[in-house]
Amino acid sequence: KVKSVSDKLLHDDKKSLLMARWRYPTLSLHGIEGAFSGSGAKTVIPSKVIGKFSLRLVPDQDPARIEKIVKAHLVSEFAKLKSPNKMEASMFHGAKAWLSSPSHPNFAAAAKATKKVYGVEPDFTREGGSIPITSAFEDATGMNVLLLPLGACDDMAHSQNEKYNVSNLMNGVKILGQYVHELGKISGPKPSDCRCVPLTEEELMVPGAFMKGFRCKCEM
Repeated sequence: KVKSVSDKLLHDDKKSLLMARWRYPTLSLHGIEGAFSGSGAKTVIPSKVIGKFSLRLVPDQDPARIEKIVKAHLVSEFAKLKSPNKMEASMFHGAKAWLSSPSHPNFAAAAKATKKVYGVEPDFTREGGSIPITSAFEDATGMNVLLLPLGACDDMAHSQNEKYNVSNLMNGVKILGQYVHELGKISGPKPSDCRCVPLTEEELMVPGAFMKGFRCKCEM
């Protein structure tokens, strides 16, 4: 059982709560390096402190533009403090938001597989996460891509007490097998029908081209 450190949620109604979780941009604080973080009280003043935070972007937000805006804001606010210290802001990595249509046959196949295993119609939800390879796969192959969750909402992903239920592992194997079976029923071009050719030297000079490598003409 997870003990909550908050007495209430950010929103009182379900719609606003889910919109904030699934649709809107977010800013999250993740950690501080340099300052004392152990138990007890220490009066040590660190010579350097590093703060970490992330922004979850949504479609139509450009990572490069957001980086520029955020850095400018931090520099402006720090200047107001008139501090003798120095502040530097840098971005570790960034990627565009990914969004796909749940009406695509690929999603229909995954939904049928999930219902076959669990016996209920699955919900189509959005979720914040740092999986930039998703859009890279889609751009490189020209194919529809989906994220098929096999865990539980209380798995506490990436935390110290992360877990994964054995039942979800077993059912996940069943879903993946059934999903491949459902894909085979889809009419139209199959991945085996796709033809991909290496990018030309001119195309490889375009920023970000190294993430593609091939130009594919196909659609599942």
